[in-house]
Amino acid sequence: MKTTQIEKAYDQITHLWESEQFDRSNGIEAHKKALSFIEHRGKALDVGCGCTGRFIDLLLEEGFTPCGIDISSKMLHIARKRHPNVEFIQADICEIELNERYDFITAWDSIWHIPLSEQRHVLRKIVASLNQGGLFIFSFGGTTEEGDHSNSVMGPEVYYSTLGTNGFLGLFIELGCVIRHLEFDQYPELHTYLIVEKT
Repeated sequence: MKTTQIEKAYDQITHLWESEQFDRSNGIEAHKKALSFIEHRGKALDVGCGCTGRFIDLLLEEGFTPCGIDISSKMLHIARKRHPNVEFIQADICEIELNERYDFITAWDSIWHIPLSEQRHVLRKIVASLNQGGLFIFSFGGTTEEGDHSNSVMGPEVYYSTLGTNGFLGLFIELGCVIRHLEFDQYPELHTYLIVEKT
C-alpha cells in the first residue's frame, strides 16, 4: 500500500478520533515515562500527529516547542484549529527532510503504516534528527518476525508493517542508541512501545 492510500484512508476515518468514545488518555502514561528520561526541553516533533492534540498538549505543558507532521489533510485541519499557534506540516515522513534538531520525537501508532521497505530508512532519519540525549518514543506491532499486512477493521483498508521486536532493538543498538524502555502495553495484543535515547 502506498502512503497516498494511507492519507485517503485516514481522511475517511477522522471522525473516529473526534468521537466521545475515543480514549484521549491513550499513550499518555507511556509519554510521561519517556519524558522522565529527558533533560533538555527544546523542540519536539509528533510524527503522525493526527487530530486529537493530546501529545501536543502534553509537550506544551512540559515546556517543549512542538511541531506536528501528518499525511492526512483532514486530521491537520482539526489539529490546526485546536492549536493555532503550533506548526503543523502535511507531509509523508518517508519523503520529508527533517532539517531541524529535536530533543523529543514521538511516533505513536503512526509509522507502522509506512511500507516495510521504508521502516529502517525512516527510523535512521528520525534518530539523525535527534539532539544528543534526545528521546524517541514510538509504538509498533510487537511480533517476533518482521512483516506486513492490511485489514479493514476501521472501515477502509489500512496497511501495517513491523520489523519485529528484535529487528527494532537491533537497529537502534546499531545506531548507537540506548534502550530506555520496552513494553507490551496492551497485552495480549501485540501493541508495543519503545523508548530510545540518542547518545
